[in-house]
Amino acid sequence: MATETFPIPHARTGVPGLDDILAGGFAVGRVFLLEGSAGTGKTTIALRFLLEGAQEGEQGLYVTLSETANELRTTAKSHGWDLGDRIEVFEVAPPESLLDADQQQSLLYSSELELGETVKLIFEAVERTKAKRIVLDSLSEIRLLGQSSLRYRRQILALKHYFARHGSTVLLLDDLTADTLDKTVHSVANGVLRLEEIAPDYGSERRRLRVIKYRAQSFRGGYHDFVIRAGGVQVFPRLVAAEHRQKIERSRIRSGIQGLDTLLGGGIEQGSSTVLLGPAGAGKSIITLQFVAEAIHAGGKAAMFIFDEEIGLLFDRAKPLGFDLEALQAGGKLLISQLDAAELSPGEFAYNVRAAVQDPAVRTVVIDSLNGYQAAMPQENSLILHMHEILQFLNRQGVSTFLTVAQTGVMGEMRSPVDVTYLADSLIMLRFFEARGSVKRAISVVKKRTGRHESTIREFWIDGGLHVGEPLVDFQGVMRGVPMILTAEGAAATAASDT
Repeated sequence: MATETFPIPHARTGVPGLDDILAGGFAVGRVFLLEGSAGTGKTTIALRFLLEGAQEGEQGLYVTLSETANELRTTAKSHGWDLGDRIEVFEVAPPESLLDADQQQSLLYSSELELGETVKLIFEAVERTKAKRIVLDSLSEIRLLGQSSLRYRRQILALKHYFARHGSTVLLLDDLTADTLDKTVHSVANGVLRLEEIAPDYGSERRRLRVIKYRAQSFRGGYHDFVIRAGGVQVFPRLVAAEHRQKIERSRIRSGIQGLDTLLGGGIEQGSSTVLLGPAGAGKSIITLQFVAEAIHAGGKAAMFIFDEEIGLLFDRAKPLGFDLEALQAGGKLLISQLDAAELSPGEFAYNVRAAVQDPAVRTVVIDSLNGYQAAMPQENSLILHMHEILQFLNRQGVSTFLTVAQTGVMGEMRSPVDVTYLADSLIMLRFFEARGSVKRAISVVKKRTGRHESTIREFWIDGGLHVGEPLVDFQGVMRGVPMILTAEGAAATAASDT
């Protein structure tokens, strides 16, 4: 006989992105632990949790053993929040008897007596307010009063059973100030959330959270970046491309430049990814602008994420080449964002990309460049994984992605900061080369998964726009930077070897 299960209602946290990670929020009538060092955002999340309940008509209670009520209200006000009448801030102060000088000198004074008085005050506040959402801040004070692990565990169990009888959803805060990591509450709580702060060598601090445990509930695992700004905490759920599958019709998109489209075998398949690889200044950004302009000309929209160049300079540089980006942006056809890698987490970047393609008309995305994006990543392996998920996500949305990668060096041997070429469906390689006393540019399509492409190397130049010439058949070694001019015999031998 099958056992009938009843879904437990959830109390939404009100924190953007967090309810998605928790699959709806906190289970009603359960106890949860929110732990993290000072400054990671525990108080802000807890206040938002109570405010969300107040908006739904639920009474909230914030029990503070470490901060004053005035400090908490100031924190709320900094985010533009008014706690109102449905949220009571109860400040647990030491009993007057324990503040008496004679009592402090007495041998009868003990932490056990103070712990009992503290818990009694908490119970009285819950009875008085009939609160359905409760925050207890913080467990470190109760741990210190408990002194021993046994007494601390028994007190936490007593609190849990008491709250359960009242049907309250409880959030316990722990600032992890103990010398040793005490896992007592981990086993008692229904769920555990860990907040972390990372201080990079340069740039602002990065914050992330992870759901360590959620009893009898699925959740989105792994680390999720989040930020604290005026208005509260915003969480960026980790992008999982496999969750965004949909059927799309793939057409072929063109650049509008005959020579380039010929190199690409007629164009690039819609919903594929293209990496443009070459030294700085070779023309990678100009080629992406050509695809952007053509997509907009065909009636669509495009999104550009710029890491390396100031937008005003990009506008000025692109206009003489026939790209009025400022007008396209003003007309709502181009979404362009300038990003600071020192202030941006990978999770927030993925969130910005997802938000941009929510508009079904946005079917072209440019990331310029991977070098700037790499600066936001702590490790190269993480960069590959993040980029894989972003490219797969965009592919499954039918979005064509163009990713530029600047190689070190100008001519001769080139090196890439990280190899993502295997992730891309198409690879366009750009080179400077020397010929007849001048520096020229060459372009070639090295890889294209989605169909045939031309294997030649063509010269291209930028003169009032992008121009791609005929294949370079009289040179050998163009991609190495210092080519040799072929004689008639050499050209014939090369042609014979190709056949």
